[in-house]
This record gives sequence, C-alpha cells and structure tokens, in this order.
Amino acid sequence: MHGFHKVPRGLGITPRTLARVSVMLGILADAGPALAATPTPPAETAVAPRRVESILVTGQSSKPAADIRRFSLPQTVESTDRRRIEATTNIVDAEDALKYMPSLFVRKRNNGDTQATLQTRTWGVNSSARSLVYVDDMPISALISNNNTNGAPRWGMVAPEQIERVDMLYGPFAAEYPGNAMGGVVLITTRMPDRFAATVKQTGSVQSFDAYKTHGTYGTAGSAVTLGDKIGRFSWFVSANREETLAEPLFFITSGQTPAGTTGIIPALSKTGATANVVGAGGLLHSTMNTVTGRVSYDLTDWLRASYTIGFWTNDARARSQTYLTDAADRPTFGGVSGFANDTYTQSQRHLMNAVSLKTDTRAHWDWEAIFTDYAFLRDMQRNPAGVLAGTTFRPNGYLARLDGTGWTTADVKAIWRPDGSAGPHEVSFGGHRDQYDLNNPTYNTDNWMASPRDGNGTLYASGRGRSSTYALWAQDAWTFAPGFTLTVGGRLEFWRAFDGANFAGTTAVAQPRVRSTNASPKATLAWRIDPAWSAKLSFGEAYRYPTVAELYQIVATGGTYSVPDPDLSPENVYSGELTVEHRLRQGRIRLSLFQENVRNALISQSNLINNIYTTTFQNVRQVRNRGVEFVVDRHDLLVPGLDVSNSVTYVDSRILSDPGFSSAAGTTATGKHVPYVPNWRDTAQVTYRPNDRLDLSVAVRYQGRMYSTLDNTDRVSHVFGAFDPFVVVDLHAHYRVYRSLTLDAGIDNVNNDRYYEYHPFPMRTYVADLKARF
Repeated sequence: MHGFHKVPRGLGITPRTLARVSVMLGILADAGPALAATPTPPAETAVAPRRVESILVTGQSSKPAADIRRFSLPQTVESTDRRRIEATTNIVDAEDALKYMPSLFVRKRNNGDTQATLQTRTWGVNSSARSLVYVDDMPISALISNNNTNGAPRWGMVAPEQIERVDMLYGPFAAEYPGNAMGGVVLITTRMPDRFAATVKQTGSVQSFDAYKTHGTYGTAGSAVTLGDKIGRFSWFVSANREETLAEPLFFITSGQTPAGTTGIIPALSKTGATANVVGAGGLLHSTMNTVTGRVSYDLTDWLRASYTIGFWTNDARARSQTYLTDAADRPTFGGVSGFANDTYTQSQRHLMNAVSLKTDTRAHWDWEAIFTDYAFLRDMQRNPAGVLAGTTFRPNGYLARLDGTGWTTADVKAIWRPDGSAGPHEVSFGGHRDQYDLNNPTYNTDNWMASPRDGNGTLYASGRGRSSTYALWAQDAWTFAPGFTLTVGGRLEFWRAFDGANFAGTTAVAQPRVRSTNASPKATLAWRIDPAWSAKLSFGEAYRYPTVAELYQIVATGGTYSVPDPDLSPENVYSGELTVEHRLRQGRIRLSLFQENVRNALISQSNLINNIYTTTFQNVRQVRNRGVEFVVDRHDLLVPGLDVSNSVTYVDSRILSDPGFSSAAGTTATGKHVPYVPNWRDTAQVTYRPNDRLDLSVAVRYQGRMYSTLDNTDRVSHVFGAFDPFVVVDLHAHYRVYRSLTLDAGIDNVNNDRYYEYHPFPMRTYVADLKARF
C-alpha cells in the first residue's frame, strides 16, 4: 500500500509486498485476531460457430413468439439440461448441476456453501475472477474479488428447480465476453412456462463426519416451491427456496507448540512440513438460507420481448468452535489459542438482484438486445470475538466486518446484422458494455461482539473501499466463405479504471491513486465441417483480466487469514489457443481438444505465515503457461438399450516460466514450478442405465490430481488442513418416476468415503434424497 516502507526480501514474496504486510500487521498486532467477513443426454458440443438456444418448459401450446437466440459462439461448448441433471445428479444446490461437466470442479465445502468457487481446465479454485457465470444473461460472478471466499459466484440467487439448461463455453474466443472468460463462461438458462406449472420439492442429506476428535452427523434440509404460467403474451415464474445446513468443520485449529497446562493436542504437520499440532475444530456452521426469485416476460410484438427479473437472498449463520484441549482438572479449555476466536462468528446477509432486458427475434437482417443488471449487498455483516479468555470463554469485545454497499451494475447493448439474411454467409455481431464494481468493507471495533450497533462502538479497526469500471466495444463476423468453412474474427476494445480507493489500518489512512488501462483483444476461429461426421476447429484469443477491487483495495484484518491489497497490480494479459477435432457417432461423439494459454503478469495470491498470522498477498507473476489436452467421449445405448456412458479426461502441464521478483529465505525458486491450484489430471466418468421409462440408475467417478498452493511448490505434505489433496470420489444416484407427477431421487455422494482436503476438510460419505411433485 502506498505510504508503507520497504523491508528485506523473504518468505517467497516480493519486497514491496512484504513491506506492506509487515507494517499493516505491526499496526494491528495489539488488537488481537478474529474472523473476516468473507466464499436426456447433453446437447452436442459445438465445433463450428453455433447458437445456444433458449429452452422453454414444454407443454401443449405452440412455441411463443419471441424465442430469443443467443449470439454466434465460436467456442467449444459442453451442455447439460434439466432432464439429465435429474436423472444423474444428487443436486442440493444450483452449482451441483456442473458436477460432471468436462474439466470442471466446483469447490463446494458443504451444502449451502457461500464460497463455492469454480475451477476450470486452466485455472484453479482460488481464481473466481477467471471465469464468468450468467443466469439468463445476468452476471452472478462476484468480480469484486479473485479468491475462494467472497469472490465466489452468487449461486444462491438461482435454485436448482429453476434450472432448465447449463452451457459451458471454453476459452476467451468470443468478443462478446470480457477477459474474465479466460477460464470459461457458464450460461445458466432458467425455466419459463408456456402453460400453468407448479412444483413442490423436499430435499434432505446427511453425512457422518469423523476426523481427529470431531465425530458427528451433519445434514441439510431444503424445501422448494415454483409457480409459473403463460397467459397470452404474458408469462411469469416464481421460485422460493429454503435451506438449513449443519456443516462439518471448515477449519482445524492448530498450534506450533503445546499450550501451557493443557493436554489433548494431536501431533500434526502443516502443508509445508512445519509443526501444526491440531488443538480443535472451527467453523462448525449452522446456516439458514432463503431465496425468492421472480421473472416476468411480455411479448410486446411477435418479435420483441421485455423481461424483468428480481432475486432476493438471505443467509443467517453461526459458526462455533470445538476444543480438544483439557486443563489439569480435565476441563475443556481453549488454552489461550486465539484460533478458537478466529473461527467463531455469526453472519447476517441480505442481497438483492435486479435485471431488465429487451430482446428482438426477427430472424431477418437485424436483431438487437439490451440488458441492465444490478446486484446489491443490502446487508452483509460478520461478527466475531477479539480473542479468548480462561477456559472456553471469549473476550466480550470483538469486531464487526461489513460489506453493506458492495455490489455491481452492468449494462450491455448488442446487435446482429445479417446483410444477406439469416441464410447468408455473414453474421456480424457487435455491442457495447459498461460495468462498475463497488467495494465497501469497513471493520469496526465492538464492545460486545455478539450484539452491537451496525458501526460497533464507532471506531474503525480497518477499512478498504474502492471502485472499478470498464467501458467496452466489441464486434465479430462469422463468415461462411466456402462450403463447410466458417471463419469468425472479432475484437474487443476496453477502457478500464480503478478509483476512489482508500485504506485504513490502526491509525493510518491512505488514499490510493487512480489507475487505468486501455487494451484491445483480437479473436479468431476457423471451423471446418469436414463431412457430416467429422469437424475441426482452430481458435485464438487474446484477453485482459483486470485486477478486482478486492485485490486492489480490500484489507481483511480479522480472522484466521488476513488479506493485504496492492493498488499497484497490473492487468493480466492472456494469449489462448485451442485445436479441436470431433467425430460424431450414430449414438454419441468423441472430441479431442489441445489447448495452450500463456499469461503475462498473472495475478496470483499467496498465503504466508507472517508474525504468526496467515496472510494473503497478491502479486503479478511475469509469465505462466498452461497447456494440455481434453478428451471427451459420449456413447448412448452402448451394448444394450438404455445404457449411456460418458468420460472426460483432462491433462494440464502448468508452469511458471518467469518470476524474477520471487525470493525466499530457504533459497527456493518459482521459475519452472507448477502454477498454484492447477491439478495435472482430472477424470470424470459416468454410467447411466434406464431399464424402463420410470427408472434411471447412475454411477459416477471423479478423480483429481494433487495441486500445489505455493509458487515454489514447497507444500508437499498431504491430508492435513490447508493441503490440496488428490481425490477419487464415487457417486451413486437413482431417479424414479413414482407417478407422472411424482418423482423420488436417492443417492450417495462419496460412497467410497474418501478423506481429502481442498484446504478445508471435504464432506465424507453423504446420503441424499428428495421427493418432488409436479402440478
């Protein structure tokens, strides 16, 4: 942060970053720690440019007038729909719909997780700003951060019962999307009725968790209701969802030594091999979430549709800690370990989303659309104690961290010009984009951490705030210049700036300077339909991913992990390429994709133990490269009718090519090491058998190789808190149509009970069931 002084290199981070960290921690050290306020078979894969069609709830009436089409998409696309999700997946939350899609992993720590980040084929679980998630063209990606906490997509804004279809677009090859598409774009399409429709669903899950001295049964209960209808040109759909969860520990509390006068520690190591004896468990979360969404559409004409969407999400949670320590009288005690206070907190969140759109569908020379969205953190507060006292009591004072006033707005205007009509050789699309992301994150001192005014006792402990905005113009032309050949070329011009940045820590307040960047990003894709069975495609795209307001300005100065921003970060510059060959079979397909991504000034975060506090810092790494191969096969009615088999295998060689600013006290280097959080192998296999029209039986196997989380790859100890372990998980699912309007689902996630960490301990064998009635 500007105004901080430099200190010598060390700990594998740059001197400027270490200086910033050390001074801030020195300011805050006396205040004590606490916790931060912050985490039917599929449609065919496109090889030639294609459109992803809108999906409607089918009924007896004819197709509505304005069945809006998306723009031509040059990327490789993988899709799944409601029918397949219901038949194959134990779905509790919306993000579960992506569970078996190629190269994807959603880091979902528990049902109802508010920090479920998306891992794509080239980027890992702490890269929330390196992918985009849209619901009916509304962004639910929280591009305020790039992490695995408050940067996670706002999955809670869409209930599983709303989902009609999910499309995954790989790579930054469409000019329509910003550089955050470097990892991919998820398009979730929700249902809109063409007749009266209603559903009622009850879902439950339960797991027995057993680790160290924590043994318990944890579960989830969810209730969902949907209603919708179409009356003439007017259609509406309302969804309400309530979910209550008791979660396994999110953290294990560790200590480098045995607290004086106590027994009960469990000897253990950290991920880097340091002593990290386990003294307790933390973040045992009891949360209650409610989501209400509504969408109305009106066909103003046979070719023009107006739509409005609103979503309101609430979350109330309480996290407790469990000690393994006892004193000389065999009474439970915290032993003076502050981690018990770090991992004890309450949360209260109220978020509101609004969107309005106008879209045409003339299928003639011109079509256009305009979309305006707003996402607001109406209330977002987290409270935690400042420390521990004797026995198992907490200090009465503490901290109140708020994100009220944080949010984003977006505006997009797009058009398609078909100079020779819909059957002509050219489809020219172009548009304009504007967004603004606001961060407002003060942390107040409180005299009573459990019950205090919204501004605590009126004094600030720390604060980070700032804004960023982007204006963009883009255009592309999909040109079929010869039979079977389509060339899509385009570009995106972006004007980005960050402003109103300010930080406060202890008694030091700093106003951060404005920063700006203007960049152009060319794109090109050549698709060749060789014959009806074979096709190939070659794509190139350049993109820029701009620092988020949290990377630039957010100070997290409470909790188990601090975060120190850097207002001097540079944008990432991405060069991506892909070669895809696909073969269509009579009952399936085979696809092979070779891909490579080179990134200059890659924005990578690191967590280091500094002054006995885990602290996250952000830095630019000069150059990294991710390249690999993705193989996908789908076969339907294999050997016997009703037997479907799919498999996707991804290999990635991720390397840091240059990082001259890195140094460590141990003399390790980053150059030549694996990029943090990117596994080398991933494999997802799924078998579904339909013995009759009423029953679907599925088994799925998911494998992921190990990941490093440090730039120098020194975190080699596995199966400990903080590690990123390889895993093999087997899931079972049965879908039974009791009657035409009543279905029963039952299944087991992680039936093999694999024990693994993705920093946090992950759920063990979990039983899931739901009962749904349709009207």
